[in-house]
Amino acid sequence: MTLAERQMQFLFALRSKGVTDGRVLTAMEKTDRAMFVKGHFADRAYEDMPLPIACGQTISQPSVVGLMTQALQVNPRDKVLEVGTGSGYQAAILSHLARRVYTVDRHKPLIDDARATFQALDITNLTAFTADGSHGLPEQAPFDRILVTAAAEDPPGPLLAQLKVGGIMVLPVGQSDSVQSLIRVTRNDTGFEYEELRPVRFVPLLEGLGKD
Repeated sequence: MTLAERQMQFLFALRSKGVTDGRVLTAMEKTDRAMFVKGHFADRAYEDMPLPIACGQTISQPSVVGLMTQALQVNPRDKVLEVGTGSGYQAAILSHLARRVYTVDRHKPLIDDARATFQALDITNLTAFTADGSHGLPEQAPFDRILVTAAAEDPPGPLLAQLKVGGIMVLPVGQSDSVQSLIRVTRNDTGFEYEELRPVRFVPLLEGLGKD
């Protein structure tokens, strides 16, 4: 199968799983997942499955990335925070949709790798930090959109506080060894609205920096 055929099949798989937003599909088409999958899993980059990366983490299943991105409803002028950089794949997709993206991860080797990939792809509106994502990024707050790619038992207070009024946060919630739900939190003038989207399975959101 040629590369073009694999990419077409990849986009078809996304659509069949419910990723229908044209801007999200275009952003995912522009973001070559093969750039973010290293080693002997590289030939599986266009399959709709999670794959292992360094530091005991995973690169998420593309259809889940697409559905989370779609749920976030990113506008071209938005400032976005991603918690849990991992391979950098999700942040790179967001960079095609938002004005500015900040991404944080507790594992320095992952941030170093992601930065190198962002540079190779010439992505200039994306900044990656090694930080404890459960505290968000106070110095850049508030954010229009926040995406969390690790599961917390409840939406972390600091992240809720860093969301603008009118802002949206999408994150998996639940204990790591049981059922998790992907939820969308919308901040309004009086507080927060919560909407449950679908069952998911993510690594747990841990406090502190990784011992890498």
